[in-house]
Amino acid sequence: MKECLFCKIIKGEVPTSKLYEDDMVIVIMDAYPDVDGHVLVIPKKHYESLMDIPDDLLVHINKIAKKYITQIMTRLNAKSLSLCVNYGESQMIKHYHLHLLPNKGYKKSEKSVAEVYEVIK
Repeated sequence: MKECLFCKIIKGEVPTSKLYEDDMVIVIMDAYPDVDGHVLVIPKKHYESLMDIPDDLLVHINKIAKKYITQIMTRLNAKSLSLCVNYGESQMIKHYHLHLLPNKGYKKSEKSVAEVYEVIK
């Protein structure tokens, strides 16, 4: 199987704006954000979909997401935040990941990833 983009990012082969990392997950800014503050929580081990990932890892991903939801909303003055997991054909990168999307539906991306990264980190 060919390595996916997220596996390459996790190995440090592709640069990214990393917000957090531990032995199970990495949290990064989406390189092509739908909204300012579009963040991804990605397990380090490759799992293609929600159906493949162990429950304990899902709990950890959500625990980390909770921390960043508060941080993103506070620092970006977001009025709302959507969580999204794509599955099946809509999943562009076949590596499970959780999207954190502040103000989805209210605002489009207006700032660069680097500008928002500096505010969130």
